[in-house]
Amino acid sequence: MNKWLSIFMNIHIHPLFWFIALMAIMTAQFQTLLLLFWIVLLHELGHVIAAHLFSWRVKRILLLPFGGVAEMDEHGNRPFHEELIVILAGPFQHIVIFFIVYIAHSANMLSDEWYKQLLEYNLSILLINLLPIWPLDGGKLLFLYRTMRTSFRRAHEQTLYASSLFLIACFITLLIFAPMQINLWIIGLFLAHAIWVEWKQRTYVWIRFLLERYYGKRIEYRALKRLVVDANDPLFRVLLLFHRGKKHAILVKKNQIEMELDENELLYAYFHEKRTNEPIGHLIFTY
Repeated sequence: MNKWLSIFMNIHIHPLFWFIALMAIMTAQFQTLLLLFWIVLLHELGHVIAAHLFSWRVKRILLLPFGGVAEMDEHGNRPFHEELIVILAGPFQHIVIFFIVYIAHSANMLSDEWYKQLLEYNLSILLINLLPIWPLDGGKLLFLYRTMRTSFRRAHEQTLYASSLFLIACFITLLIFAPMQINLWIIGLFLAHAIWVEWKQRTYVWIRFLLERYYGKRIEYRALKRLVVDANDPLFRVLLLFHRGKKHAILVKKNQIEMELDENELLYAYFHEKRTNEPIGHLIFTY
């Protein structure tokens, strides 16, 4: 019971929300804000409930004036199906909302005006959230897909590149067809800032991914991947090749000699011995 109660204890409302709420009251838009607030809250609760089912570490739910964020203390090493379910749990809530709103309207519990507003806002939030832009769920789905095809670090950077290009396309579309939609401009600027921050922190994100592997906490590997590298390659460049969900065996080539290292040996040398830029071939003579 305490586990589920903690979900609601971790809900935080951004201070800017109260300012927007005051402005909404003054401009007779509080009803609209209230509807959006509950739809966003239910969306984020979907992520968090799914995360709790898999015993993920949930940091908090942060509710913003124009959206929300469910922050997890997980760093890319959970099984693929868990990541997929947690991501899709948010959009799934909108289907539940559609169903509840339809039943309530059919039972004459909702006026036609509220019914139309709820359907419009619910569909708008769902469609925006599925755009392939980080950190929206569509962007996270894109990142999850890319991690199945390439290394974690490269997948992360490719997702941010694609997110930036798609966001630019959205800005151009918005400028042409709806230049006066202030709410959409605010959301777009928020997404641009989120992408920029994530890009600046990309090395930190990658380090957390490696650290989680180094400490070996609740990691399940679905396959073994062999990495063929040259003995002169720096250690950190080899670690850039690591994939999510796979155990790595590193085949080091030097002249006509080939020797194999386990990924734990590389992680130990990187984090414990601080041999970050040392040629990986030197590890062969250490272990």
